[in-house]
Amino acid sequence: MLLWICFRTLSYQAWEFRMKYPSIVFALLFSSLAWAEPFAPEDVFRLNWVSGLQVSPDGKFVVYSHNFMDIMEDRRRANLWRVDSDGSNARPITTGAVNDRGAVISPDSTRVAYVSSDDKGSQIFVRWLEGGETLQLTRQAKGPGNLAWSPDGEYLAFTMQVPTKPTTIGKMPAAPKGAEWAKPPTVVDRIPFRADGAGTLPLGYTHVFVVPAAGGAARQVTEGDFNYGGPAWAADGKSLFVVGNRNDDWRRKPLHSEIYRVSLDDLSITALTDRDGPDIGVTVSPDGKRLAWVGFDDKRLSSQQFKLNIMDVDGGNKSVLLGDLDRSLNGLEWAADSRSLYVSYDDQGLTKLAKVDLRGRMTAVTDALTGLSLSRPYSGAEWAVGGNNVYAITTGDAQRPAELAIGRGTGKPKTVTRLNDNLVEHREMAKVEELWLKSSYDGKPIQAWVAYPPGFDKDQKYPLILEIHGGPHTAYGPHFAAEIQLFAAAGYVVVYVNPRGSTSYGSEFELEIHHNYPSQDYDDLMSAVDAVIDKGSIDTERLYVTGGSGGGVLTAWTVGKTDRFAAAVVAKPVINWISFALSADNPDFFSRYWFSALPWEDVDQYWARSPLSLVGNVTTPTMLLTGESDWRTPMWESEQYHAALMLEGVDTALVRIPGASHSIARRPSQLIAKVAAILGWFEKYGPEDEE
Repeated sequence: MLLWICFRTLSYQAWEFRMKYPSIVFALLFSSLAWAEPFAPEDVFRLNWVSGLQVSPDGKFVVYSHNFMDIMEDRRRANLWRVDSDGSNARPITTGAVNDRGAVISPDSTRVAYVSSDDKGSQIFVRWLEGGETLQLTRQAKGPGNLAWSPDGEYLAFTMQVPTKPTTIGKMPAAPKGAEWAKPPTVVDRIPFRADGAGTLPLGYTHVFVVPAAGGAARQVTEGDFNYGGPAWAADGKSLFVVGNRNDDWRRKPLHSEIYRVSLDDLSITALTDRDGPDIGVTVSPDGKRLAWVGFDDKRLSSQQFKLNIMDVDGGNKSVLLGDLDRSLNGLEWAADSRSLYVSYDDQGLTKLAKVDLRGRMTAVTDALTGLSLSRPYSGAEWAVGGNNVYAITTGDAQRPAELAIGRGTGKPKTVTRLNDNLVEHREMAKVEELWLKSSYDGKPIQAWVAYPPGFDKDQKYPLILEIHGGPHTAYGPHFAAEIQLFAAAGYVVVYVNPRGSTSYGSEFELEIHHNYPSQDYDDLMSAVDAVIDKGSIDTERLYVTGGSGGGVLTAWTVGKTDRFAAAVVAKPVINWISFALSADNPDFFSRYWFSALPWEDVDQYWARSPLSLVGNVTTPTMLLTGESDWRTPMWESEQYHAALMLEGVDTALVRIPGASHSIARRPSQLIAKVAAILGWFEKYGPEDEE
């Protein structure tokens, strides 16, 4: 029923326009112009986007994953493509209904190694680009990842889990032959023991392996009851730099990691960093003399900025570059000359690419990068750098998903793919407008965006949806989002906001909600709604609010604070901070970084910030929507709130998404179902249409 309501709503505007203005439609038809329909739910299956960028060491071409939807399997798929750096000669490297990802190009630019995944698992393959020959390099029971070529192109390093035996307690007698006894009990003696999207974590540790690139046995080069990642080769090919945490109490320090050097001769391991905090993303300069990575000194804050670090390969001469940049770095790569690096960071909802020399002088490259979330307009792009300082980025806007753009040095990038032209150029997409406003709480400037329905007429009145991002330390931006487009296509003005606590505005802004969430971020959101209303065209009797994860927290908090919204949809929320902190997939992090004390040490602090504490104030019809396999904000959070609303006599419903994790819209049909449910609920609660 809800899905039918969504489809009907989305098609209504186009039908109404045809009925009101038949002469315009007639003229369009006879001028050979195609009628532009709004973006529709089934269009989700037609979306294509770029990710997984790699630039060849000689700078002559780019390899990327071309992502698409499989409507029959209801899955996202990806094949590898290559294109010359001038945008010509694009052609596929792989084909088929599989997921090809993690591509890395050999040092001589003749081969591509990648991980291909299907229903049977994931394995490493090597493809010769000139002849097209393909070699399956591994046949492992566990999926490999994080591929890295040796400098001579003879070996590949990768990471893979090594299983361990389960813990047992007590001794069972042997079952009689042919007996069908119950499965034995499992013993949980670790934290965390499960993760969202994975369920119960398999027993074992992630280690680094090396395998001949021409085929042969894989050799494990790290060992012990620790996890390792991020292998990077030394210039002489005799050692690897890896990231891990070998401290005895590593399980109790979820953010702690160090950089180690592993000798491939005797497998000895040497720590190159030593601080309380994360050191990750290690990369070796092309001349082999220096290492660069990102990290910070852990101060147990809910949001902390990654800084750019460099040192000699022996661990000496450590320094921090861009220490005064009040933004967190989210990527780095060495330039070809080894005298500078490319870095990226988010700023006011945009991902920016810059170049920095070894004295810390930064030069802007481009801010044309776009996020890859697809369902909601999060920031966070992908990029890569190769030979001759050729760089590649994901680029796009609020009307289209990520395409590939290529540039060089600090020059302007050129978009070289048009994967979505045949869809978006035949759809009337929602236009998105930036909006700055002042918070009613303290006058702090707040950034927001407004998406307008196709055919928007400022002299008409429209319903409004406030859509709240999760995190809470993340950021929205002017990026493509299927959900925003579908809400607008259904006739709603949609406002989305980066309230205090959002990233990309500096540390002070982010930490406004440290041990204080939710709080004045609510005031920022209400100020954004008021600012859009002040622009006109909004029917104030038809205001709606929704959000997921951290946005679900704020949606539930909002209906506990005000009755101005006609209806609300709370998606995958935290409702009770005590139950969440002790049962979500990373209790050590949530209880130690988001609160100043453990739950039993300060019950009042947890309760005061729980939306459940305000449920007695709620009169707004409120639906909950959560994945049944969500271990980040488990289903029982939604169940608590649903039961409380029922007991309070508030109109409510609990929508359970079978098989969905916290990434509730990961499968195309789940994204469509989510939007349909939200629109169906909102349509139930509004003033009756006038005759």
